[in-house]
Amino acid sequence: MPMKREVLITGASIAGPALAWWLSRFGMTVTVVERAPEFRDGGQNIDVRGAGRTVVQRMGLEDAIAQRTTGEKGIAFVDEANRIKAEISAEQFGGNGPTAELEILRGELARLLIEHSRRQARYVFGDRIRGIEDQGDAVEVTLEHGGPRRFDLVIAAEGIGSSTRSLVFGNAARRVPLDLYTAYFTIPRGENDGTTARWFNAPGGLSVFLRPDNTGTTRAILSVQQEPAGYEDRSPSEQKTFLKAKFARAGWETPRVLAALDDAKDFYFEALGQVKMDHWSKGRVALVGDAAYCASPISGMGTSLALVGAYVLAGELSRHEDPAQAFAAYERLMRPYVEQAQDVPKLGPRIAQPQTRAGIALQQGALHLASKPGISRLAGKLLSPPADKIELPDYGAGITPGEAAQ
Repeated sequence: MPMKREVLITGASIAGPALAWWLSRFGMTVTVVERAPEFRDGGQNIDVRGAGRTVVQRMGLEDAIAQRTTGEKGIAFVDEANRIKAEISAEQFGGNGPTAELEILRGELARLLIEHSRRQARYVFGDRIRGIEDQGDAVEVTLEHGGPRRFDLVIAAEGIGSSTRSLVFGNAARRVPLDLYTAYFTIPRGENDGTTARWFNAPGGLSVFLRPDNTGTTRAILSVQQEPAGYEDRSPSEQKTFLKAKFARAGWETPRVLAALDDAKDFYFEALGQVKMDHWSKGRVALVGDAAYCASPISGMGTSLALVGAYVLAGELSRHEDPAQAFAAYERLMRPYVEQAQDVPKLGPRIAQPQTRAGIALQQGALHLASKPGISRLAGKLLSPPADKIELPDYGAGITPGEAAQ
């Protein structure tokens, strides 16, 4: 029987629109508020794997995602002369390795999810929560532009620095740094850019990662392995100056990447980290995705956590009249999955971005060995995220075989 509730979701990237679709399927009235003034179609490659893939299958979106993949065929680890020192194809590790079978741009997946859900859910861009009060039987929300509103439930599906989380939970979230700065942006496609992504390391904990997309450009990722030093709080121009200084003598195709930095309109810079919380709900407010349990991009699990978390949260809300019981069941199911995803070795960034030439050679040798038949099965356990390590309940609201995806 449909659960008649009015729900506010904050955040319109992956978790928010997925949650909106599932809640609408269960008969709830959903409003999604996004602080960006309009839909953001930027972003890097993300992958849909394991239980996350099961969720999009139940949403009727798997074929649409498959038609919009980036076309990435694998990853090649190259030296300064662009010679391949190790290569891992998308087919290795059962399509669940560094390059997944369903590799799609973040903006493409977000657009699909929004289009899939907006027939039922209402989207409001350019607004955010400025005040929130749980009144026991409802939540009083003050929107920056929309004024005061009452909802039965509020779900924050925001990023690692969620402002709604801060309003409700204060300092309850523990930010765990992973000692890695990363910048993402789009650059013009070069003559050496093909369907295989290329990863280059330089001494000093530096890496340049160039990935193909399906829009005629190349997605660039610059990473610096060092402890956080406040650069994440500086202006984009200061962050770009920091990157230019760090990568000035890196070699390979780095000058070309740096030359495109100033004109990059989708530049995003962050200090990678994780979010850990003892509880993901408080009264009638709950968290989902990065706002609750960011595992960081190096986990390879961010998209799966967002999709699976949205599915489980919506499903449990459909089963329980009491939100507290629904939120408790959501945590019981998701907590082991999240803990596995967050089990990223502290040395991971140091291994991926070695400080010395000897360390780079050792890394490339190990990756070359890992790609060999007989060894790759063991390596797959290290290079494949635990994306299917959850038993997904069937809540009974997915797309039926005779129902076309809308």
